[in-house]
Amino acid sequence: MIPSHKAEITFFEVILGRRSVRNYQAKRVGKISISSLLEAAVRAPTAMHQEPWAFVIINDKKTLKSLSDLAKPLIIAKAKLNPTELNQNMKELFDNPDFNIFYDAGTLIIICGKTDSPFYSADCWLAAENMMLAACAMGLGSCVVENALPALNLNDVKAQLKISDKYTAVAPIIIGYPNQENTATTRNAPVILTQIAPN
Repeated sequence: MIPSHKAEITFFEVILGRRSVRNYQAKRVGKISISSLLEAAVRAPTAMHQEPWAFVIINDKKTLKSLSDLAKPLIIAKAKLNPTELNQNMKELFDNPDFNIFYDAGTLIIICGKTDSPFYSADCWLAAENMMLAACAMGLGSCVVENALPALNLNDVKAQLKISDKYTAVAPIIIGYPNQENTATTRNAPVILTQIAPN
């Protein structure tokens, strides 16, 4: 059951208040909170009721640092294939041995998808959105770290994390207690290409 940490917060306050958090306190996210996040995730819409998701939970900062160190050169190599993705600031950031792509968060939840399900990627991202909105409602921060995927889907890493060949990592999400309140960001108005209505 998902706890009500902020009973007064409304649905739209959660949607409008969610931010990608990249600065976390040292405080650990507890087991009950993680269970609540997973419960929210599996309540997401799923095509043909396939529920193709499975989860890897890493609460060990040493493991996360090792995965970060493994991922950084892979990120640079991938970006070099598309020079528009690579700029000097990015290269310096990922070359910095102190930079952690998981932003020193204490928890990483990897949503994995069963690849024989036709819409596994969409389903996993719907689960990710549920999880991130639940985190916001619970006073937690979250951030998608998609750059981690090349490392997380290496055979050796999948074996270490016990991700079977039936699954692939889809949505890596860091979770933690925000170190500061994130300021609101502006968003463009919806781009409506067509709207058909009766005369």
